[in-house]
Amino acid sequence: MLYEVSTRKSLEEIDRALHEAAARHKFGILTVHDLKETMRLKGVDFSRDCRIYEVCNPQQAKRVLEAEGAISTALPCRISVYACEDGYRIATLLPTAVLGLFGKPELKSVAEEVEAAIRAMVDEAAA
Repeated sequence: MLYEVSTRKSLEEIDRALHEAAARHKFGILTVHDLKETMRLKGVDFSRDCRIYEVCNPQQAKRVLEAEGAISTALPCRISVYACEDGYRIATLLPTAVLGLFGKPELKSVAEEVEAAIRAMVDEAAA
């Protein structure tokens, strides 16, 4: 259900590579949540770097949303980048597992296409 890779790249290098990989795979990065900064602004001391990238391919999103509006609860897809003891980890929930929760087997091929692209984006950002 979780796809995760490790990297020794800096956070800035990962950010740049992830933006480039998303564009190559026809995904847009809608927003980036910097949890460390958000918590600081809320008065919470959280020292670990953690960013969540919301990514979307609008054509694929349209296909699944037309089939089942409740899938909007799982969109957009997210890729998380967080610090660990030996660098960073880049992780995402696999779209095949997430869409499988909605009982729409006709969407399996869409989920597989999106998953292949997101895995590639994660791998490219980590390399």
